[in-house]
Amino acid sequence: MPSFRNGHVDIDYIDHGEGRPVALVHGFASNKEVNWLHTGWIATLNRAGRRVVVLDNRGHGASTKLYDPADYHVSRMVDDLRALLDHLGIEAADVMGYSMGARIAAFFALGHPTRVRGVVLGGLGVRLVDGAGLSQDIALALEAPSVAAIGDAMGRTFRAFAEQTRSDLRALAACMRGSRQVMAREQAARIRAPTLIAVGGRDAVAGSARELAQIIPGARVLDIADRDHMLAVGDRVFKEGVVNFLNEIS
Repeated sequence: MPSFRNGHVDIDYIDHGEGRPVALVHGFASNKEVNWLHTGWIATLNRAGRRVVVLDNRGHGASTKLYDPADYHVSRMVDDLRALLDHLGIEAADVMGYSMGARIAAFFALGHPTRVRGVVLGGLGVRLVDGAGLSQDIALALEAPSVAAIGDAMGRTFRAFAEQTRSDLRALAACMRGSRQVMAREQAARIRAPTLIAVGGRDAVAGSARELAQIIPGARVLDIADRDHMLAVGDRVFKEGVVNFLNEIS
């Protein structure tokens, strides 16, 4: 896969297809292949006539691993996305993130409004502005000697997922501690890009999509029925809703 350097960080990415660009930002402990390729998202968006640009967030996938939590402040991860668009000569794109990636997408939409045509926040509702979503205990679970030694159910889930994706556990623990910035409600109210908020009906992590939609002007809600935080990612309803949304705002 191609890569480029933003400061001292190498960012691995995929750039596939033609048409209006969509930038995809994956969730915590995932990577560009697990979140977007294997779930069929890249193929779905390519079929819809979209150029798809996908990065491995710092500390994830094939991008540089860092061990200082300060290196994972959301502003730095937002800047990696900005640098990718600059590297590819893309002035503006639709931006979709899932979970942590949705937090990055929201802060990107806030900080770079002229570069965002539309934004999709998947797996993240009111926790964008009310709490940081995933528990800080997940960092401890990532540092535990084994999955069996973890008492917290959510911690076990993410540790097992991180091992499945062959992630650097120490880098992920630093990311969990450093990337938990909450957006102020008045900041969220300043997001002007057309926004779709998509959350699984059984998602215990994201918080209410409707509560967030009441804060972001004109935001729409997509319910992904009977799906939890993990299973909503590749759901057919999610894909169809996003494609329809992107077509409507084109």
